[in-house]
Amino acid sequence: MSENKKVAFYTLGCKLNFSETSTIARSFENEGFDKVAFDQVADIYVINTCSVTDNADKQFKQIVRKALKTNQNAFIAAIGCYAQLKPEELIAVDGVDLVLGAKEKFNITQYIDDLTKLNQGQVHSCDINEADFYVGSYSFGDRTRAFLKVQDGCDYKCTYCTIPMARGISRSDTLENVLNNAYEISKKGIKEIVLTGVNIGDYGKGELGNKKHEHTFLELIKELDKVQGIERLRISSIEPNLLKDEIIEFVSQSKTFVPHFHIPLQSGSNTILRKMKRRYMRELYVDRVAKIRQLMPDACIGVDVIVGFPGETDELFLETYHFLNELDISYLHVFTYSERDNTEAIQMEGIVPHSVRAKRSRMLRGLSAKKRNAFYQSQLATEHIALFEGENKKGYIHGFTENYVKVKATWNPELVNTLHRVKLTRIDNDGILRIEFLE
Repeated sequence: MSENKKVAFYTLGCKLNFSETSTIARSFENEGFDKVAFDQVADIYVINTCSVTDNADKQFKQIVRKALKTNQNAFIAAIGCYAQLKPEELIAVDGVDLVLGAKEKFNITQYIDDLTKLNQGQVHSCDINEADFYVGSYSFGDRTRAFLKVQDGCDYKCTYCTIPMARGISRSDTLENVLNNAYEISKKGIKEIVLTGVNIGDYGKGELGNKKHEHTFLELIKELDKVQGIERLRISSIEPNLLKDEIIEFVSQSKTFVPHFHIPLQSGSNTILRKMKRRYMRELYVDRVAKIRQLMPDACIGVDVIVGFPGETDELFLETYHFLNELDISYLHVFTYSERDNTEAIQMEGIVPHSVRAKRSRMLRGLSAKKRNAFYQSQLATEHIALFEGENKKGYIHGFTENYVKVKATWNPELVNTLHRVKLTRIDNDGILRIEFLE
């Protein structure tokens, strides 16, 4: 490929997508492409899609239009979960030239002979049962933090979820490769690694191409804890049934793993959890939160929850609301249920009107703001280590403590990508904590 060709990327969805986009971007750079920002003129625009919500699907068309407005002759390629699930829908969008599935996306440069716009777009998408391979990935969200992929796919059969159809069976990177990638990240001056995957607590399954576990997630984090040069390690999200006591105990004593857990709940009603085919009841979730609080009282605990699932009556929703209100957690990620083709849930009775879903979402988002504020209030006058990020936001620099409290100070470029001991002094009107430097 010509050294003058330029490529730009747009990523929808999760941290895992960001890690894979970054790996794919490096493959373009190895072929002589220059990577540019998505709002700049490029010869090829690569859009990494998501299928978790309707909103992510609808965004795709807008992003294509944005790329073609910047360069009407640009080559447009779509990859990711939506590209695997519904490639014909994507290739039908005006201006899209290439759609690649789960197996093909990592070899994208091999599917591009030249960058001439095509009269008819091409689709290369495997049967998802062929997605039994593993490609290690890591990304840099900014200079302070990297997303490290350790696992892909999922063997769970949650009735609302399309991820197993988009990403295939649960499989893992080798322990050796994960450690090598972590070491490579450390050499780049990155201070924090966030572990990511579809179901990272299932780490070890499929590590050497078979279904048995070669290693466990606990063994993985124990080895990562030994990697020199990494200041912080953060677990992005882990299922409550896979968050064992031993993992919580290890994190509480770790040199580098921080006291921050993001644990999907999805519903505070056992009736709904059964309909979702989740692998736990709410009592287990209570136990996990209590164990964390026992060992790490200042830990940040985030929760995923879905509102408007089929059969969620007003009474069952209030069961979830009151359950979360009484639980000692720090914030919520609220998702409004959206129907997905080829899932069990789409056939279920008791459809919740969209207006009701929206109302319930607003209620839980309000509860999340209340929970976050209470957590931040509990941290006032305490001392922490803050890692500062790289953007000047209206005269302030932002950062995060080890327990995921967002802080800010007057902009100083010398603070970028540095760690400082700070005291949390007050909460500003924007909900971010002001600090006093202690060193």
